[in-house]
Amino acid sequence: MDNRQHTLASSFHLSGVGLHTGTYADIEIAPAQAGHGIQFQRIDLPQQPIIAADVNLVSSLERSTTIAQEQCKVITVEHCLAGLMGMKVDNALIKINGPEVPILDGSAKAFIDEIQKVGLCPQPIEREFIEVQEELFYENKEKGISLHISPHHSFEIDVHIAYNTSILSNQKASLTKIEDFASHIAPARTFCFLHELEMLFRSGLIKGGDISNAVVFVDQKVEEQKLAEIARLLHKPKLKVNDKGFLNNTTLRFDNEPARHKLLDVIGDLALLGKPIKGKVIAHRPGHAANVTFAKLIQEAFVFSKEIKR
Repeated sequence: MDNRQHTLASSFHLSGVGLHTGTYADIEIAPAQAGHGIQFQRIDLPQQPIIAADVNLVSSLERSTTIAQEQCKVITVEHCLAGLMGMKVDNALIKINGPEVPILDGSAKAFIDEIQKVGLCPQPIEREFIEVQEELFYENKEKGISLHISPHHSFEIDVHIAYNTSILSNQKASLTKIEDFASHIAPARTFCFLHELEMLFRSGLIKGGDISNAVVFVDQKVEEQKLAEIARLLHKPKLKVNDKGFLNNTTLRFDNEPARHKLLDVIGDLALLGKPIKGKVIAHRPGHAANVTFAKLIQEAFVFSKEIKR
């Protein structure tokens, strides 16, 4: 097994609208030297500040993960980071000319496709792993959320989701080899329920939301007037609910696509630790806030174990 650090063999570019801000942005993901880690650079701001993809710099977790330092912030970093971690990219500089990473199709597939095109370049430093030495737990009993990690020789993850609705009930997704991320997890798109859309818009979120970048589940009967109102919010002439309970003619990429996307989000949020993990994760009803809290628990345990060894 090649445990050297890797960066990209060359840069690639992607462009699109941000899910929450609705702001169009271009990003360039460029190679970086060994030990650099993953960093973002806001090239649209004075002095073009750089901010590390660091769990300690998370500033907001409202329906996505935002990192910030002083006046510099980058919103919705999780899909990009999941793509880089899933492809074992240790070092990269992400240049962006706006506040939010483009949502693209709502998955990490575009990042994977571009990484596979440009390829990877090995670097003369060994990867440092977070090797889990003992079981760690996070639980929010009120919301039915729990995350658990135990020692393991590699990274594995099981995710369970549960929604009290007939259209989307209990689902599970698993990843036993990070090499399967590109085909098994990366194409899974973000999702929400139709009844959430209006609330999210009124809250100033999903300004860039579109039925082309998310799967929208319809879990209750909707009057035509309400559909028309939501269509106006989405700048669509008309919306309809198909016979499978999705808006328009959406077709799932996987039967358990929502669970796979939640798994993608966990990987993206754990990427903020800055190092690959050796451990088995089991997550029930995870979300960004829980993922980041859990990541900080892992970080604290890792730092403590290193101090003990000294």
